[in-house]
Amino acid sequence: LQAGRHEFPFTFQLPETLATSFEGKHGSVRYWVKAKLHRPWSTVKKVKKEFTVIEPIDINTPALLAPQAGAKEKLARAWYCNRGQVSVTAKIDRKGYTPGDVIPIFAEIDNCTSRAVVPKAAIIQTQTFIARGTKKQKKSVVTSIVGDSIAAGKREVWHGRALKIPPVGPSILQCRIIQVEYSLKVCVDIPGTSKLLLELPLVIGTIPLHPFGSRTSSVSSQYSVNLDWLSTIPEQPEAPPEYSEVVSSPEAEQSLAPPCRSELGGILEGPFFTYIQEFRFRPPPLYSEVTNPP
Repeated sequence: LQAGRHEFPFTFQLPETLATSFEGKHGSVRYWVKAKLHRPWSTVKKVKKEFTVIEPIDINTPALLAPQAGAKEKLARAWYCNRGQVSVTAKIDRKGYTPGDVIPIFAEIDNCTSRAVVPKAAIIQTQTFIARGTKKQKKSVVTSIVGDSIAAGKREVWHGRALKIPPVGPSILQCRIIQVEYSLKVCVDIPGTSKLLLELPLVIGTIPLHPFGSRTSSVSSQYSVNLDWLSTIPEQPEAPPEYSEVVSSPEAEQSLAPPCRSELGGILEGPFFTYIQEFRFRPPPLYSEVTNPP
C-alpha cells in the first residue's frame, strides 16, 4: 500500500445459531471483530471491536402461547404435630413473554392451618454453566410481589394479580455450555415449617406477542367472556344533555379528571380489561371477511 489512507469494507455473514451475548458469574458469551495489519520489519498491529448478538426468540409459537398451570399442597407440622394443610393452585395465560410485559397471575391459596400465612410470587433467573462434565448454577430474583396475609382457615384468590417483567436478557436455551432460564414461583410462607413452592416455566423472548393475533380468528375464539351485560343497553338512545350539563364550573370540571391508578387497580388486574382493549383497538376486517363470495 502506498502512503495515505486506505479503507477496505469487509463484511461477514453471521451464522443463525449464535447464542445471545451474555455476562454471567462463571462465564460469558462475547463477540468481537478483530483486524490485523502486517508490516515488514515491524510488529503486527491489532485492533478489536466488540458487538452484541441477540438471538431471536419469537413467542408467537404454539409452545410458548400455551397456558401454564400447576397445584401443590403441604402439611404444616410443628413438634411432630399436624397443624393443618396449605394448598396453592396457579395459572398464567402463556409461557412466553418479553421484557415489559405484565404477567397476570390467577391463583387460589387455601390456608387450613391454625396460623396466618403469606403468599408471594417472583420471577427467578437461573444461570447454568457447564464445563468438563460439571455444572454450576446461580439463581437470582428478577422481581417479586407480596400478597396480603391469609388468616387461619381462610382462602385467598388472585384474579390476575399483575407482575411486570423488568428489562432482562432473553432466555438462552440452545447453548451447550451456558443456559439462562426463567420461571415464575408462587410460594407461601408457613410459620414453623418450610415454604410451599409452586414453579411454572417461563421463556423470555425478543419478538413480542402479536397484538391482535390472526386476522381470521374471532375475539370469541380467543376469550371466554360473559357478554350478558350487553342486553342491558337500551334500544332507543337517550336525548342529548343540556348545554349547562356539559359545560360546568371549574369545580365540576375537576371532578371529571380520570381516576387515579389505585382506584383502577381491581379493574386493570382482571382479564376483562385486556379483552376490552383488544376489542377496541382491533383493526378492521379484511374485505374477504365481510363480503359473501359470489
